[in-house]
Amino acid sequence: MSFTLAIVGRPNVGKSTLFNRLVGKRLALVDDQPGVTRDLREGDARLGDLRFTVVDTAGLEEATDDSLPARMRRLTERAVDMADVCLFLVDARAGILPADEVFAEILRKRSAHVILAANKAEGAAADAGVIEAYGLGLGDPVRLSAEHGEGMTDLYAALMPLADAFAEEARRREEIIASEAPETDVAVAEDGAEATRVITADKPLQIAVVGRPNAGKSTLINQLLGEERLLTGPEAGITRDAISVQMAWDGTPVRLFDTAGMRKRAKVQEKLEKLSVSDGIRAVKFAEVVVVLLDAAIPFETQDLKIADLAEREGRAVVVAVNKWDVEEHRQEKLRALKESFDRLLPQLRGAPLVTVSAKTGRGLDRLRDAILQAHETWNRRVSTGELNRWLSGMVQRHPPPAPQGKRIKLRYMTQAKTRPPGFVVMCSHPDKLPESYSRYLVNGLREDFDMPGTPIRLTMRGQGDKNPYKGRRQKNAGALKKHLGKLQSKKG
Repeated sequence: MSFTLAIVGRPNVGKSTLFNRLVGKRLALVDDQPGVTRDLREGDARLGDLRFTVVDTAGLEEATDDSLPARMRRLTERAVDMADVCLFLVDARAGILPADEVFAEILRKRSAHVILAANKAEGAAADAGVIEAYGLGLGDPVRLSAEHGEGMTDLYAALMPLADAFAEEARRREEIIASEAPETDVAVAEDGAEATRVITADKPLQIAVVGRPNAGKSTLINQLLGEERLLTGPEAGITRDAISVQMAWDGTPVRLFDTAGMRKRAKVQEKLEKLSVSDGIRAVKFAEVVVVLLDAAIPFETQDLKIADLAEREGRAVVVAVNKWDVEEHRQEKLRALKESFDRLLPQLRGAPLVTVSAKTGRGLDRLRDAILQAHETWNRRVSTGELNRWLSGMVQRHPPPAPQGKRIKLRYMTQAKTRPPGFVVMCSHPDKLPESYSRYLVNGLREDFDMPGTPIRLTMRGQGDKNPYKGRRQKNAGALKKHLGKLQSKKG
């Protein structure tokens, strides 16, 4: 990416709509009410042949105290300081308001490159607002409609000279780095075997942090980043979008997804909260490892169990982290009670890592990282077919499958069909007659004997009927041989 563009402006001027337009996806939540966006959201934007990073920000507020709007404003100001270019968006239909003039003055002082854009400018009703925008003293406004995609060519023309300048600067920096960098050796596999999942900067480990509101998800990610990247505070439900940030966690490239707190479905009534929850569920589906964050004061409530079960049903590696451990007094007794509750309430995740952390102080985050990497390794584990069939033979001898209605069920062979999560197929007779209890017996045996605690395991019973796959092959081969000999004899004749 050659440069970073931050979209700033008052609430409800269409920043998130323009963000979605530039990235080509509906990543940011959009609603008619103002103040939907609260955190900074980054995306890979594409406009013609330009490629850049675009940042969606919270609406600039005039508050300067410690309230939630004031904290949102400080986060937006930080994005302004970090961005190469600021796109100042105003509402052409509402016209220029006093708040727009205040923020124009802020941008003149804090940003070297500001592009003024009048959004919602489709139709003659917006002409007056576009003319008023000239009075801000930020140059000619770009007239556009983010919702309808109008004015993108004019925006491209405004960005192009800046993009060329940033690209030239980046090229000079790369030349300097290349001249000072040492040579490196690259190892190449000779056998061409399929490589296991390698975590790289281009393909980082995807981690979603989920939990109930006010469990400390944003605080945890801020602690890992070492900066106030995400909006936090005592209010429950601050986070609305599923925000992703990329970082190196003790040398491991990861992408962290901070999600909105998930309340009970009966309490989720507002349209915006429904959108937030669905955004968090989508983040779980994209993740490889899901960290279920609990509050040490009220762990394993019904909603916590539903969230953990959701991650398991989606087939994701799961790590349970108990937050706010720094304020817990009777830690040993509490830890024993937590482990007992975990095994009893979440038997489908028995053996999954349970880690105590403090997002506020950073204590226990090294153990959390180790648990995540271990869960990811288990999630990617592959077992050879030979090992599986020797294991299956021992399991059947130890506990033969039942014979419902006098029909004997034969387990013929077993293989691993997939990883992420591990999925196994057992070829057997009468798969529809095999009880669920026997499938659980096999799954529990796989967890214990192949060291796969806590990870979701998919076991499929597939039938071949009672047909022998080799039946008739001898007669078929004999007929083919006889026909071939007949042709040879005719040639000799």
